[in-house]
Amino acid sequence: MDLNLQGKRALVTGASSGIGEAIATMLAKEGATVVVHGRDEARTRATTERIIAAGGQAHAVFGGLDDDASRSSVARQTEEEIGSIDILVNNAGGMTRFDSPSWDQLHSSDFIATMNQNFVSATYLTHHFAGAMIERGWGRIINMSSAGARKLTSNIYDYAASKAAMESWSFNLSAELSPHGVTVNCIEPGLILTSGAHIYLRTLRDEFGWPDDQAEMERLATTDINPQTIPRLGRPEEIAAAVAFLASDWSAFTTGACWRIDGGVSRGV
Repeated sequence: MDLNLQGKRALVTGASSGIGEAIATMLAKEGATVVVHGRDEARTRATTERIIAAGGQAHAVFGGLDDDASRSSVARQTEEEIGSIDILVNNAGGMTRFDSPSWDQLHSSDFIATMNQNFVSATYLTHHFAGAMIERGWGRIINMSSAGARKLTSNIYDYAASKAAMESWSFNLSAELSPHGVTVNCIEPGLILTSGAHIYLRTLRDEFGWPDDQAEMERLATTDINPQTIPRLGRPEEIAAAVAFLASDWSAFTTGACWRIDGGVSRGV
């Protein structure tokens, strides 16, 4: 299937590694000119150079997305590199605490920091770029959520809340922008085999005495620890393929949707 992304310009935030890198790589492979954003300059440049070496068109921009000044800098760098954009993938984000705090250990500052990093940054960039999309009558905004947004959990309250906010905002925004040819959708990944997931698997291996076998560690993690119907972790390329479709003309009738790509961990409508 030809996704017809030649000539399209895309910004992928948090694209120096993991899911974001896979998304940027696939969009470039499909013909889009991609801006690779990341905090780490060396990793971001390396990802950009790999895309170019493979025949794609890519540019690197650097900086955090923690406040309006840094967000403005990323937007300005993007426009300096490629002008306006047609596709915005709000992928950057993550947890601000990694110690699995209980509900009574989280403070308002923790919620504010996580919400700011995962949600507010997406609203800022969307506000900055969506106007030009509306003027052209074509645009794609794809927001990265998480299975944690709907899954009952006891250790990622702030992270889950920020992703639930992302979904609610995306649904409402789609009603405003879709009549102008700009679709807004979410992707809700489950546990994906990124570098962080590799560390997670090795931690479980050491804790439970699992064999040092990748396939078996994935099977045990997705049956005994985080039960799901497909007994392995997802791959970044599987998320990237869904994003590439949502970025294409083939998805013009898809808006206000949230695609669960989680191996069956969410068992509901």
